[in-house]
Amino acid sequence: MLIDLSGRTALITGASQGLGRAMAARLSASGANVILMARDVSRLREACADMAGEARGDLFPVACDITDENARDVAMQEALGRFPVIDILINNAGSSRRGPVEDQARAAMIEDIDLKLLSPLALVQAVLPGMKSQHWGRILNVTAIVGKTPDGGSLPTSVSRGAGITMSKALSRELAPWNILVNALCVGKIKSGQWERRYEASGDDNSYEAFLEPVARTVPLGRLGEAEEFANVACFLASDQAGYVTGAAINIDGGLCPAP
Repeated sequence: MLIDLSGRTALITGASQGLGRAMAARLSASGANVILMARDVSRLREACADMAGEARGDLFPVACDITDENARDVAMQEALGRFPVIDILINNAGSSRRGPVEDQARAAMIEDIDLKLLSPLALVQAVLPGMKSQHWGRILNVTAIVGKTPDGGSLPTSVSRGAGITMSKALSRELAPWNILVNALCVGKIKSGQWERRYEASGDDNSYEAFLEPVARTVPLGRLGEAEEFANVACFLASDQAGYVTGAAINIDGGLCPAP
């Protein structure tokens, strides 16, 4: 299936590395203009330089901490000054806050919800006028399978990810009359910077692949996913080919999550 996003503009948060970077590369290679948003401007510029050779649309880096309201407003003014309408919003910025319930301070829980729910919602509100005016839009909220089936010690991230799934469903119902489709992408065990950081922190003398082997055995497909595989699903959902898919929370997890 050939996906052509020529003439569309996408905004992707957390786009300097990992899944965000892979989605930016995939969408730009499919013709979309891509606004890459993240906190580290040097990583953003590096990402843009790396994908420039395959890009068919413009790449526009915007440095921003999306939880900073003033910085977010300035960043959105900059983005909308360059591209008056953002057709595709991918809320990808996030973290995986875990630990025993006794250690979860109120402030830390609020911080997690702000990053994964309230700040993404503010970005949705910012892009909606343009989407509504043209009667077309795509909103993808990157969540995780723990939002459906939490495991032990995952209270902060499971709560915020579950809320992201619910927000996606609620928005899909509200925005359907404007042909604005909203879906959640539920991440399983996919190779990313997060796993690389875990490997480095572990002090494991084995190779990175050997470190991942026990993790891979827990996945029905017997391996971790690749960021590019995740990006392929996001690119499809951002396209006209997915015109009848909204309100879904899609597991991209190799069959790991027991909930559909």
